[in-house]
Amino acid sequence: MKLYAILASTVIFNTTYGSVFVGAFALFSSKKLIIPTDDFMALPITPIPQLDAARDDMKTRMELMILRVQAEVCKALEKEEDCNKFEVDRWFRHDAGGGGITCVLQDGKVFEKAGVNISVISGNLSRGGVAQMRSRGKKLKNDEPPYFVAGISAVIHPRNPMVPTIHFNYRYFEVQDGDDLVWWFGGGTDLTPYYLSTADAIHFHATLKEACDKHDKSFYPKFKKWCDDYFNIPHRGERRGIGGIFFDDLDQPDRETCFKFATDCADAVIPSYIPLVARHKHAPYTKSERDWQLLRRGRYVEFNLVYDRGTKFGFNTPHARHESILMSLPLLARWEYMHQPESKSPEGELLEVLKNPKNWIEDCSCEES
Repeated sequence: MKLYAILASTVIFNTTYGSVFVGAFALFSSKKLIIPTDDFMALPITPIPQLDAARDDMKTRMELMILRVQAEVCKALEKEEDCNKFEVDRWFRHDAGGGGITCVLQDGKVFEKAGVNISVISGNLSRGGVAQMRSRGKKLKNDEPPYFVAGISAVIHPRNPMVPTIHFNYRYFEVQDGDDLVWWFGGGTDLTPYYLSTADAIHFHATLKEACDKHDKSFYPKFKKWCDDYFNIPHRGERRGIGGIFFDDLDQPDRETCFKFATDCADAVIPSYIPLVARHKHAPYTKSERDWQLLRRGRYVEFNLVYDRGTKFGFNTPHARHESILMSLPLLARWEYMHQPESKSPEGELLEVLKNPKNWIEDCSCEES
């Protein structure tokens, strides 16, 4: 007989972040598998008994993975903030299946706006969503098939223009298309600096390359190029940032292998980014440098609203939660008519790299400073 227990009022002292948590552990019985719900930002979206009944199912494993990564990223960012904490919004789609946990930190000393979201959603795809998937080569026979998606998505907009913005997203998707189960993984991590630091770029890309190389040495160059091509703003003739990795429709060789790869990529976010925050968060900056940061954020908005596939899919999903979709937008942005920096200025040097993406690891032999 299965036992479901919540051990309430458990006090845990977390020495890493100096916090005291009072809460619960969810206990699975037959395999004594413990879900450390106190370590999450909120309770799972799927009820504990349902997770227990399907503990080996990829849907369960993906939900628990993104809950863990969300909490680890939020706590690492809070440590850099030192005092400000994330607001946690656990929500449900009452007219459809699933929900999410939106964690947002606004007006911090270090992070002007940071959002780290997870969603665990099920329902039936809209015809627009199916059309979008068919355009990517998915051979779906039905027009409104049942689907499930679990993913984590985060965008961190710093206050200091010397600290880059980071975005990452990792997701698992499955569609029950008649008798066929169609599944795939997707995601990526990319960096958007406002002022170019070669040392930062090398560290960031090297960390992602290390995660990729554990699985296949062809992944990093392939997914790095995919990232450069995807985060492109055609009407500007420039990339959104200096890239990273990006992949989609990953369904080979099997789900277990793909899941482990997505997990390792998600776990590479903190070591790729937090050292850059610590390095630059106290750097001095001028009003003109702040204005340039806001102009570059305007480019970020243009890409997300005009070209980003995830934003389009979200708006095509019935009962979509628009506040969470638009969480990626910065708190402040700026547009100036016909702004053009001097080519030899730091701003012009950044633009040159955005127009002509660079292979940071292969092209540069310099050491990190």
